[in-house]
Amino acid sequence: MTTLLVLHAVRLRGFAETPDLAARFGLDPAEAAEALEDARARGWVTHAEFAGLGGWSLTESGRAENERLLAAELTEAGAAAEVEAVHAAFLPLNARLLRAVTDWQLGAASADAGARAELAAVGAGLAPLAARLSAVRPRFGGYDTRFAAALDDGRIDDTDADSCHRVWFELHEDLVATLGLSRE
Repeated sequence: MTTLLVLHAVRLRGFAETPDLAARFGLDPAEAAEALEDARARGWVTHAEFAGLGGWSLTESGRAENERLLAAELTEAGAAAEVEAVHAAFLPLNARLLRAVTDWQLGAASADAGARAELAAVGAGLAPLAARLSAVRPRFGGYDTRFAAALDDGRIDDTDADSCHRVWFELHEDLVATLGLSRE
């Protein structure tokens, strides 16, 4: 399970250091570091540093392994139909979220208030979906609370910390990866 969670954390975060990846799923940092080194030895991840930043990223074979592990997990849980149903319910919320974040990025004060209200409504719609996903697999837990905390703190579109947009992007990627779908 640690290998799945570590590879999946790398996929969801895109490029991150070990402590952030371990924290994503509540893993022991030393255990996560060991799993990352094992994954590097297998050619599933690489570590790079540039411009004072460093982080892990998936290789193509690592992405394939992550997808294989996710498919096996979904089959073992017998949860494909439920995750597909949640994904179908997620898509209309996704469109609303994208509009609200765009409004936030372009907006004047009145648009900001409207965007915040729409994001709050999207967050309310997320809560029951997150509960359904968490019932299927604990690794899905927390998207709703992370989203709500980001909204409460006014972090709408930050890229370097949990923000409404970043949490939503991770959830979308989690659903796509778990179901073996393409974003296109």
